[in-house]
Amino acid sequence: MRAITTPALSFPPELLLKAQGDGLGLKAAIFDVDGVLTDGRIYIGEGGESFKAFSTLDGHGLKLLDQGGITPLIITGRDSPAVRRRVADLGLKHAVYGARDKLAVAEPLLAQMGLDWSQVAAMGDDWPDLPLMCRAAFACAPAQAHPEVLAIAHHVTRAPGGHGAARECCDLLLMACGRYADLLHGHLSTLDGGLPA
Repeated sequence: MRAITTPALSFPPELLLKAQGDGLGLKAAIFDVDGVLTDGRIYIGEGGESFKAFSTLDGHGLKLLDQGGITPLIITGRDSPAVRRRVADLGLKHAVYGARDKLAVAEPLLAQMGLDWSQVAAMGDDWPDLPLMCRAAFACAPAQAHPEVLAIAHHVTRAPGGHGAARECCDLLLMACGRYADLLHGHLSTLDGGLPA
């Protein structure tokens, strides 16, 4: 068996430093849904029901982020059973659906959690996400985001929304806070704590 001693993934040191945040570091990360956790397309069935496609890479990344001590928050401008189901399946504890003003819902949520903007990252792809991204200590955007969002992002992912962009952001945040390698090595162990044969 080939042992993994050093993670294959890497980011530039200056980006990792920025992604650490100030003071006590980042404690939460806000993610948009349409265009970030999905590719932004909405399929509408004959009966008016909407369908969305989600990436398992992103889902696992959000779980890892939570395990690493950075709480994922979902704030989306739309509401749909598909999104609610995905959030529930991932076991995410904090989500706001149908938010017309994302800043207005984010601030009381962060206050309830005892957090301020210096402890928060945000990932979005379009104008409604700009107020969150401008206030967050670290802002991420998927590759296909609107130019105004790309202009203020600290990091633009190689992957587009719905195809691993959120996972890339999660990996970056975990690497910046020094938890990525431990989580990776934990996945190499079997349930009884030994390495797989």
